[in-house]
Amino acid sequence: MTTRKPMQLRLPDDLKDWIKGQADKNGSSQNSEVIRAIRDRMETVAAPEPTNV
Repeated sequence: MTTRKPMQLRLPDDLKDWIKGQADKNGSSQNSEVIRAIRDRMETVAAPEPTNV
């Protein structure tokens, strides 16, 4: 059983076009591309910052 819930998302045309292009290029759904982009961002934010030693 999943806990997925629908979410409406309003996007500017340029982002919608980019997501569609990525989905077409990768043979995936637009939803998968949005999830991929969010997860990539989560990894970037969670990554430790380099130390200046």
